Amino acid sequence: MTVKTAVKTVKKSKPVEKTTLTAIERALKCAELAYDKKGYDICVRDIARVSSIADYLVIISGSSDKQNQAISDNIRTSLKKFGKVNDIEGAKDGKWIVMDYGDVLVHIFHDQIRRYYDLDGVWGMAPELELPPEIKAARKESDF
Repeated sequence: MTVKTAVKTVKKSKPVEKTTLTAIERALKCAELAYDKKGYDICVRDIARVSSIADYLVIISGSSDKQNQAISDNIRTSLKKFGKVNDIEGAKDGKWIVMDYGDVLVHIFHDQIRRYYDLDGVWGMAPELELPPEIKAARKESDF
């Protein structure tokens, strides 16, 4: 084997480093990705001090089953390079989708279902993270 061939072999077998996100980075990225698909009333709560189930809770509203599914798909595919989602429930129906990243839980709701289950009120004691103004201001689809 020549030196040139050995160098090519070493370059080909070099492992690719996988980038990781902290829990807060993942939660904020989920909010940003939801906004990209016109999700609205997005809030991120730091639940680490009040619960052991996760560190952050991301709550998102969508106007239809298809939009909620698109938001979920966008989050899942965009975050795939940082690690797989542990579980997704409700994606087929699209009315209330829950994505479990271990340290971050994402809830994507229809308006009526979000109001009925009132996770915002249930987790009201947990501090809300500051989001970029355009994401915080996002309301119903007609506001875009």
